Amino acid sequence: MAADLTLDVLEPAHVVLSIAVAQGDGLAVNDELIVEIDGKHAEVTELTDHHGSRLHTIDATPGRMKVRYSAEADGRSEPPPFRDFDGILYLRPSRYCDSDTLYPTAQAEFVGLKGHDLLAAVSSWVGTRLEYIPGSSQPTDGAVQTLLSRRGVCRDYAHLSVALLRACDIPARLVSAYAPGLDPMDFHAVCEAYVDGHWYAIDATALAPRQSLLRIATGRDASDVAFVTTQHGHVLLDAMEVRAVVDALPKDDITGLVELG
Repeated sequence: MAADLTLDVLEPAHVVLSIAVAQGDGLAVNDELIVEIDGKHAEVTELTDHHGSRLHTIDATPGRMKVRYSAEADGRSEPPPFRDFDGILYLRPSRYCDSDTLYPTAQAEFVGLKGHDLLAAVSSWVGTRLEYIPGSSQPTDGAVQTLLSRRGVCRDYAHLSVALLRACDIPARLVSAYAPGLDPMDFHAVCEAYVDGHWYAIDATALAPRQSLLRIATGRDASDVAFVTTQHGHVLLDAMEVRAVVDALPKDDITGLVELG
């Protein structure tokens, strides 16, 4: 797995990166992160949340910032444990997953469905109602706007899936991931839903096998898992390249249940 970012820092800024493979029991990760500004080494501080998401912060001075991340992973991580607080947090509406507004739609479309049948129905419903068009959505679009426009990219599909599941009383959250087999290659976003004691991955785009997804970050929606966040300054993303490969790319039965590592 690898990611190369080029950013223009126009004024002093606090930059937060979320591009590193998440920590997890059972997964061995050998990785390296290098950050330079105008060719000079920049100090990086790592923070880890309760999901194992790793955030890297930089107090960036004006200049050309180059970010290079590479990782080799072996094994399979245990999913982050379910906490009682998750049952509250991931049922609430959030910035991009306006489940309260979509409640009537969810109740009308999925009445009587529960558990695994509900997950399959939501995935199929979202996948057949949206058209995947790169660049068709705005960074501020939420689930309702995605449904109205009937198009989007992976984060839009995931937001709509999360919102509909929350409206059906299923805890659901967003996961950013490296996705071998994805075309066009990029950071990927999927929904993760909690049913019968397990977090299952829902990817209505069906663009990459869920079995080979490698978790980066986990949160309520894209505001929690953004690969770059700028605080107290002005930074522009100029270029980005993401690479993800696996020894053997699995086939994914989209009707099956898959737990992410």
